[in-house]
Amino acid sequence: MARSAHAYVRGNTAKFYEWLDGSPGAARVPQGPSVWICGDCHLGNLGPLANGEGGVEIQIRDLDQAVIGNPAHDLIRLGLSLATAARGSDLPGVATARMIEAMVVGYDAALQDPHGGDAGVEPEVVRSVRRKARSRRWRHLARERLEAIEPRIPLGKRFWALADEERAGLKAVFAEPKVVRQVLALAGKDAHRTVGMIDAAYWMKGCSSLGLHRYAVLLGLNDAKERSDYALVDIKEAVAPIAPAAPGAVMPADNAERVVAAARALSPHLGERMIPVRMDGRTLFVRELAPQDLKLEVEQFSQSEATRAARYLAFVVGKAHGRQMDATARMEWSKMIEADRCGQIDAPTWLWESVVSLAGSHEAGYLEHCRRYALAA
Repeated sequence: MARSAHAYVRGNTAKFYEWLDGSPGAARVPQGPSVWICGDCHLGNLGPLANGEGGVEIQIRDLDQAVIGNPAHDLIRLGLSLATAARGSDLPGVATARMIEAMVVGYDAALQDPHGGDAGVEPEVVRSVRRKARSRRWRHLARERLEAIEPRIPLGKRFWALADEERAGLKAVFAEPKVVRQVLALAGKDAHRTVGMIDAAYWMKGCSSLGLHRYAVLLGLNDAKERSDYALVDIKEAVAPIAPAAPGAVMPADNAERVVAAARALSPHLGERMIPVRMDGRTLFVRELAPQDLKLEVEQFSQSEATRAARYLAFVVGKAHGRQMDATARMEWSKMIEADRCGQIDAPTWLWESVVSLAGSHEAGYLEHCRRYALAA
């Protein structure tokens, strides 16, 4: 998180909601329709996902924080992420204003038609990662995740050896009939094939995994002639979300079931590859990784590219929200967004003021984070 202000924003969901609640514009943030929201809708949690037919679509790719909540929170989180990316690209402040305006245009276009609609010009940051995703195969996933094509998980900085009880617990998970059926169905494999655990390791992956149980599991899908294909699976502990739920929201009490339900509502390509499980008294979810699954990595934005990206990505989020609403709810939510326009830019006052306030809070928090941890280290 000390690498950049943008990395700090991505890794600090708890502070985002704390500071949002205390921001000057908090009282003006509207309560939109109660739908599944990402809850942590920053740039790194959007990207290409493979569907079951070899296609690729840009969707939300991380649902750990997902709740039935206020869709305005996803818009503010995305706006803050775009604003910090713009600052990291040394763009002038006016670029952030244009990005927020473009976000509203893209999001509203998705609300008008969440199954089609005009996404606008696909930005180069999306086009390039989509091209890369379409060309990827198992060997690319193996080299990237495992640093090898051979069927093993190399222990080292990212992958750690399992305790005996962890290995036994994982073997039991992948012996469960419902998990076997899911893996075979996703791989499009013959139901007569068997699933066996070839290797597994604890996976030290990122901020959202710290202190939690997370594993990489390499599976072999064997047929009667002893030939095999491979599947790489991510299995992750699910915990209570930080993102606030809407008043009266009814969600699965089991956190893994909550994450899977959210994924199926917000990102169907991802949700169909996930299943909740239990291991050693903990609730986890299993997700098969596809070579085409990538995150958006924004190193540098030009001003025009930043505006296109803001419109396009807000359209993606708007589709995820809008698919869950009927036509009346979409129209009313669109009117609520349009009603509170800022006098200085063509965007809602609550969105602009929230992003500006949070950008300042996160910048101060980032510098304090660096002082306390990075420099001390």
